[in-house]
Amino acid sequence: MMAKGCYITAFIILLFGTALFAEEPKTVEIPVEKQRQIGLKTVVVEMKPTIKTIRTVGRIELDEKRQATVNTKIDGWIERLYVDYTGRYVKKGEAIAEIYSPELMATQQEYLNLIKWTKRYNTAKTPSVTDTPDDISSSLNAALTDDALAIVEAARTRLKRWDITDKEIQRIEQTGKPIRTLTLYSPASGYVTEKKAVAGARVAAGEKLFDVADLSTLWVIADIYENELPMIKLGQSAAITLSYYPDMKLSAKIDYIYPGIAADTRTVKVRFSVPNQNGRLLPQMFTNVELQVNLGNRLVVPRDAIIDTGKTQVVYVDAGEGLFEPRVITVGLNTGDMVEVTRGLKDKEKVVAAASFLIDSEAKLKGIAPGPQK
Repeated sequence: MMAKGCYITAFIILLFGTALFAEEPKTVEIPVEKQRQIGLKTVVVEMKPTIKTIRTVGRIELDEKRQATVNTKIDGWIERLYVDYTGRYVKKGEAIAEIYSPELMATQQEYLNLIKWTKRYNTAKTPSVTDTPDDISSSLNAALTDDALAIVEAARTRLKRWDITDKEIQRIEQTGKPIRTLTLYSPASGYVTEKKAVAGARVAAGEKLFDVADLSTLWVIADIYENELPMIKLGQSAAITLSYYPDMKLSAKIDYIYPGIAADTRTVKVRFSVPNQNGRLLPQMFTNVELQVNLGNRLVVPRDAIIDTGKTQVVYVDAGEGLFEPRVITVGLNTGDMVEVTRGLKDKEKVVAAASFLIDSEAKLKGIAPGPQK
């Protein structure tokens, strides 16, 4: 009979598996009175609308789209400076410097000589079959005149490429005298942020003389840690404040996410465009940037409810009647005071939110360890 009973037991194990004889989850018993003494509190695990707040520091920089450089297209010497210090405000089209160039003078004189020579033969006519030798001579003069007109136009084009305006070319023709200096004009309205021009100095073609920047709109460049990057998108709004201007609160949207991560800080740069109210903002100022990211409904628990063992995250689930079950969970996004739980807990379960470390110590003293993750 005993042998028969053993066979039946073995058959049941093979048929239903060891789950039939699985032990109940191990729990820690904490009487109600002791719970009050240690300040134990529980919270209900719920699906909640989750907002992630990202706080970082931004730096104000020039809007690169509103910068301009002033240079010259010819070699020469700076004969006069109208803008002689950095930080000066200039208007678009305002004269900022005059340059003397022997090459420009020579080209203007050549242009004037060609005009005079062309006018001398402006009565030439086209040759025909009845032309006399004198007529043929006149026809040759006409051909030369056509060539001269093309050379005149080439000289005019060269002057225009050196930024000599049509009005100045007309003045050269009327007066019959070259313009001694080339006047440089500001290509944009703004502040001179860099000045390399010095009166009397020699300059080469293409050499930068001034940088002009429009400060009416500036950029705020903020650093976002790479673990927060998945939550960042173009068009997200941020609140921008400055500690030294408590009354100034700006709202801006992300208009660019830079395609690279800084190796030393593990951050990605994002850019905002902000208006410069009353000119109070200056490049290289620091700002506070705060983004509110809506993550939708997530299953979350308080951060204090989670015990991080270094390898796993454990919570103590209220099993009722003073019993608490240690359980391994998988966490997701950290939203500040709350942490998303992606595995290990169900909606409406209760977990210990205060005094969880005391319960964990009690469990370790009794040799109670959390079971495998469900």
